[in-house]
Amino acid sequence: MSFDLIIRLIADVAVIPVVLIGAYLLVFKIPKGQRYQAYTRILMAGLTAYLIAKFAATIYQPSDMRPFELLGLEPGALYLNNPGFPSDHALFVTAIALAVWFETKARKTAIVLFVLVGLIAIGRVVALVHTPADVIAGIVIACLGAVWYLNKPGGQKEIQHGKSNS
Repeated sequence: MSFDLIIRLIADVAVIPVVLIGAYLLVFKIPKGQRYQAYTRILMAGLTAYLIAKFAATIYQPSDMRPFELLGLEPGALYLNNPGFPSDHALFVTAIALAVWFETKARKTAIVLFVLVGLIAIGRVVALVHTPADVIAGIVIACLGAVWYLNKPGGQKEIQHGKSNS
């Protein structure tokens, strides 16, 4: 197996298990009575991250060209025809991993998803379709969108309960 194929598998194909595992857990591991609220938080987190990403891309774009274009090489992975900041792949898989972390009790599987997120981010950089800043920005913006999970029932009660006992 060639190095280029391994990088393509990591940068592109590894997104598929993140999506499939995330979808399975978010559909089948959230209790029925909590799904509406959970899906609302997931939707709001995703929309918030998406809007922040588009705003960030509008006001800041470090380069009009991707690394492979600057180096005069072929891309090592799939990419959208845009300058690349922030990384949509990194944002998307991070958002899924965060949704699984906050909305299910599948912590071990969420950690596996976070490992895949890291591999995908590294793969995107090694494939020369993103800079490290692009993928870091995608991950950070997904985390900013995750602020909606702080409003999850139970989490707030525990915080307030802890303050009242002090």
